[in-house]
Amino acid sequence: MTTLKHRLSQPGAVLAPGVYDALTALVAEQAGFEALYLSGASIAYTRLARSDIGLTTFTEVQDTLARITERVATPVIVDADTGFGNALNVQRTVRGFERAGAAMIQLEDQGFPKRCGHLDGKTVIPTAEMCGKLKAAVDARHSQETLILARTDAVAVEGLEAALERAEAYLACGVDALFIEALRSPEQMQSACQRFAHRTPLLANMVEGGKTPVQSAAELGERGFKIVIFPGGTARAVAHTLQRYYQSLHAHGTTANMQQSMLDFDQLNALIGTPELLALGKRYESNS
Repeated sequence: MTTLKHRLSQPGAVLAPGVYDALTALVAEQAGFEALYLSGASIAYTRLARSDIGLTTFTEVQDTLARITERVATPVIVDADTGFGNALNVQRTVRGFERAGAAMIQLEDQGFPKRCGHLDGKTVIPTAEMCGKLKAAVDARHSQETLILARTDAVAVEGLEAALERAEAYLACGVDALFIEALRSPEQMQSACQRFAHRTPLLANMVEGGKTPVQSAAELGERGFKIVIFPGGTARAVAHTLQRYYQSLHAHGTTANMQQSMLDFDQLNALIGTPELLALGKRYESNS
């Protein structure tokens, strides 16, 4: 399969849906996506039923990533938040996520406790401190195929121009792509693309109900963005479906009213490859 690094050198934007476990990753892969985005927010939503406010840990994300990459071959971009600490923590994070199969590791410049990029009240660390963390990340990776994505949340804290200057400094650290979070308007998006799109891959984050205007991958690709993520859409869609399912089951005492919106027993087993797995098991059965 084509590596993410190679794909980013080709024409067109890469659309990466948000995933949060092996099942969502498998369904997304079967839908034909070229990359997947392991969302830290969605891990918090689904594993903890909590907000994206820095509660998840390195080991929780690493474990989730390893389970995904064991099941699917599609490249995974993983949200590493702030690297879970200082520059030395960042190095441990990069090494651990690389071993777990990450194709790209995203690091952000928020202070702690960090929070979802589309929540108010964020803080950012000094540029020099973030540059040290990014240099540590670049030094820690084993393979040049493992990409480092630098994210700045400074638009909400310091304004657009300061965020662009931070992105400039981060690019000089040797990172492979940039993510300027929560751009407020098409004009701000265009400013970011005019400055960086011809020099490095830029990521656009589409959050339903968030700060940035939601556009299609085709529209964003025309602007100059190279990676387009819809990180939390999966969790929001699943939560919506679960609300309907549980409300219907509670009201009716049966799943009959929801069966047209569900996979049945055989369909789910076909999706996850149960027949193939059982056939593989037969190869190892004893003849004695």
